[in-house]
Amino acid sequence: MCGIVGYIGHREAFPIVIKGLKRLEYRGYDSAGVMLFDGNNLKVCKTKGKVSDLEELCSTTITTNGTIGMGHTRWATHGVPNDVNSHPHVSNSGNLVIIHNGIIENYAPLKKELINRGYVFHSDTDTEVLVNLIEDVQKKDNLKLGKAVQIALNQVVGAYAICVFDKHKPNEIIVARLGSPLAIGVGENEYFIASDASPFIEYTSNAIYLEDEEMAIVRMDKPLRIRKIKDDSLVDPYVQELQMNLEQIEKGGYDHFMLKEIFEQPSVIKDTYRGRLHANSGLIQMAGIEDNIEKFLNAERILIVACGTSWHAGLVAEYVIEEFTRIPVEVEYASEFRYRNPIINEGDVVIAISQSGETADTLAAIKLAKEKGAFVFGVCNVVGSSISRETHAGAYTHAGPEIGVASTKAFTTQITVLTMIALRIAKAKGTMTNSDFHRYLQELELIPEKVLEALQTNEKAKEIAATFKNSHNCLYLGRGYNFPVALEGALKLKEISYIHAEGYPAAEMKHGPIALIDEHMPVVVIAPKLGHYDKVVSNIQEIKSRSGKIIAIVTKGDTQVRDLADYVIEIPETADALSPLITTIPLQLLSYHIAVMRECNVDQPRNLAKSVTVE
Repeated sequence: MCGIVGYIGHREAFPIVIKGLKRLEYRGYDSAGVMLFDGNNLKVCKTKGKVSDLEELCSTTITTNGTIGMGHTRWATHGVPNDVNSHPHVSNSGNLVIIHNGIIENYAPLKKELINRGYVFHSDTDTEVLVNLIEDVQKKDNLKLGKAVQIALNQVVGAYAICVFDKHKPNEIIVARLGSPLAIGVGENEYFIASDASPFIEYTSNAIYLEDEEMAIVRMDKPLRIRKIKDDSLVDPYVQELQMNLEQIEKGGYDHFMLKEIFEQPSVIKDTYRGRLHANSGLIQMAGIEDNIEKFLNAERILIVACGTSWHAGLVAEYVIEEFTRIPVEVEYASEFRYRNPIINEGDVVIAISQSGETADTLAAIKLAKEKGAFVFGVCNVVGSSISRETHAGAYTHAGPEIGVASTKAFTTQITVLTMIALRIAKAKGTMTNSDFHRYLQELELIPEKVLEALQTNEKAKEIAATFKNSHNCLYLGRGYNFPVALEGALKLKEISYIHAEGYPAAEMKHGPIALIDEHMPVVVIAPKLGHYDKVVSNIQEIKSRSGKIIAIVTKGDTQVRDLADYVIEIPETADALSPLITTIPLQLLSYHIAVMRECNVDQPRNLAKSVTVE
């Protein structure tokens, strides 16, 4: 949610900031703004709408020269999306400018106190309160900006990633973070600031990721200084080499990032198991598991915490881990986990799943689990993310940057990692025969080529999409391993096409949803040949007898369901436990094409954000 871009150096800042904001559009936003300083004049331009609207407005209202700049895309929390509530925000004196991701929870009493001191507020945001609080602290004791920011942040409650600029200190930007990501790109006599590294990847391959409760004084003429906000202690900057390249964050000839990422799945699944899966040798080697295998072997229970698509991947993992390892698994919404006073024991293993590694609710769940003495294992995609640092151990999915807001390749690579974890534990526990273990390794190694084959259903999915693009509702049904896939398929359709859709276990249809079925209701049924095939066939017959329109995902060569369904998409056969990696592909394609035909913004659906960094 929200995006931050900043630059201080020898280049013109405006093109860098605007391009960076466009790179961060995937995070979700409703307004955008920019601040520029040319050595004499402070210029602020902001507007409700897209970065392209901002770019056009700036070209007619301000001069865009200057080698210091900050930009922001806002996802509204306090205050409706409008020009006034957009960032940057300027202090009452006009000297300080701030951009901010996150929420200041105690902004109301702070605002009341500042009003009593004569401050005037023009927006409804908590951010305007913060910039005036910093100014108040600075004026009261005639402090340098960095010290004023530090003292002010010790007075606030909430989450933040901020950049603050003082026009009387035109050679520096102060940055700080707590609960919201912030990266600093290190160049030759120049620095880049952003919510992630994508805005500055073509300028430098070196980045510093601030930790929680750290702030930095970024000066173009001096080395970076990082301090702890609480105690003012110095921190040695840790410079990382970036793990992405420019090609990964471009569309590569596809119409949308989402479509590109759907078609990347054969290669990224292979990247995920590369070096870990050795089918010929009968080995799975994952450092995070090998170093902590006893934690898993001795676990009486595994808790999985996640949100959204990652939660669905966790549900698939529940089936797989329990089947393979016989360890009880519970899957929790991270957003509810800490609010129901969960029972967490010291022998529990908690697996936290997040594509971005920055999901606020999942991070809160991790902290609670650690406080209770559980061993916490992270599964995320972004190297250096907060979750990768907060967990005791973990595994990266190696999916590469996922720009489309609706997750696709994140889902399949998460399932791949979680399946390898289940297999490794099963092997160590002896809960799976050697022959089954080897069979699964060989079948998992074949998944990329089977996903590639499933992607050949693209034209079929497009044809079906044309028929159902104007539907108002849709049901998705699956059983066993494919019940979570039904949930995920429904979520994809909701997210990007704005059609109401629900996923159910197929047998639950009789307990309510069957009342909705008529000739206008499309029902997507996931019916691979293995698993609960006969039961699903019975469910299809129940739908058919009530005139429902059936779209069936079936194993190649299937005839029984083909005779019942109105539309059929064939996929290659695989082991039942691995089938979600295949069955989800046509559902992604179907959702994509329906959304395109409805002229929806596929990569940036309304009201959604890629990285949900506030509760």
